[in-house]
Amino acid sequence: MSLIRGTANSTERDPIVWCWAIALAFLTLCIWGIAIPTRLYFDEIHYVPAARKLLQLQAANREHPLFGKEMIALSIAAFGDRSWAWRLPSVLFGALGLFAFVRLVWWSSRRRCATILAGLLLATNFTWYIQSRIAMLDMVSAGLLMVGLWQFAAALGQEIRIARLRLACCGVALGLAMGAKWSGVPAIVMPGLAFVALRLRESGWRIVGRAGAGPIPGVSLVEAFLWLGVLPLAVYWATFTPAMFYPGSLKLDPWDFIGQHETMIRLQDSVRKPHPYRSVWYQWIVDWRAIWYLYEPVDGAQRGIVLIGNPFSMLAGLPALVWCLWRGFVRREGYRIAFAILYLACLCVWIVNGKPIQFYYHYLLPGAFLMACLAFALDDIGQRRDHWRWIAPASLVAAFGMFGWFFPIISATKLAGGKQAFAKWMWLRSWR
Repeated sequence: MSLIRGTANSTERDPIVWCWAIALAFLTLCIWGIAIPTRLYFDEIHYVPAARKLLQLQAANREHPLFGKEMIALSIAAFGDRSWAWRLPSVLFGALGLFAFVRLVWWSSRRRCATILAGLLLATNFTWYIQSRIAMLDMVSAGLLMVGLWQFAAALGQEIRIARLRLACCGVALGLAMGAKWSGVPAIVMPGLAFVALRLRESGWRIVGRAGAGPIPGVSLVEAFLWLGVLPLAVYWATFTPAMFYPGSLKLDPWDFIGQHETMIRLQDSVRKPHPYRSVWYQWIVDWRAIWYLYEPVDGAQRGIVLIGNPFSMLAGLPALVWCLWRGFVRREGYRIAFAILYLACLCVWIVNGKPIQFYYHYLLPGAFLMACLAFALDDIGQRRDHWRWIAPASLVAAFGMFGWFFPIISATKLAGGKQAFAKWMWLRSWR
């Protein structure tokens, strides 16, 4: 079981109150000023009109799955076609995803301090906050992915009835995550692969048919495949239901699963026009290339939103990633390896992906898992009994300090200084 779950600190007290406090504080911060700008900005120009058309059962933005747009459409139907309603699903799923992330860290590691640190680091890594305040598909997908991973980690070692309930929740959440956007697919398949790896580790090649085998005694490989394979795919395909009622030739055939995805892939690959903010994976990991979501006079003031990563925590996470891998293999602490693998898998899909136009927001999930690696490393340093212990609290202060300093330029607050107000935050020419 230690391949996934930590055991050395299993007696530590569950930081559930901290988990709720961090998520609610993040939710409050995201809601503040969410209506500004009051017009569409950046990729909202694609997804909000698509949601409007979805309410009329008209096809739009066919290269992406439907669930994220369904959530925007539902919010518009419930609260009106206004800016805060467009963005409300991202806010809610962002806060939910943050809570699920810290619960995932806890159930995986059973380390109280690392869990709290992970939540604080993710809340202040810039990307999670910015994507939680824009009407795009990414946060709906990322938030539900975190829920699915949390439920899987919590199912391990549980009594069979509770474990089955959590596996079912995991399957539903993973299916909805994939139904919002495909970016999380490398992580979506991880629970199923982890189940097989844990069974293989415990039972060797006798993984099929052994009574009472783990990681969840009583759950066979066939049953696990149903919860973690068949159920997510069924839920995913169910999110396409509105398209099955489109009028005319665009109506989706419920049995044409392969044809639908061939069309979506073809449409995604057709986007080849150069974009000024396009970037590649090695620029993401060193925080080199920014994206300007907004910078202009709007709603009575000069405002801006620039998507970059927290200059401290996103860079400090890289040596922490190496530390997690080394420590995980040397001490057989599987939870460290798990988060490192999640980071690498979600990054590598973009390295090998043939999609010609990529952006820094594709680093959203790798950047989140990197924060868990950094949290483990800082917790390790904080437990030392020497003069290096100061690094852990100083690092948290640095992460919060960066978030506070850059907050005006990532939150669309009123900027003083006119058109050149952005200059004091542009530490690199590539951020301009």
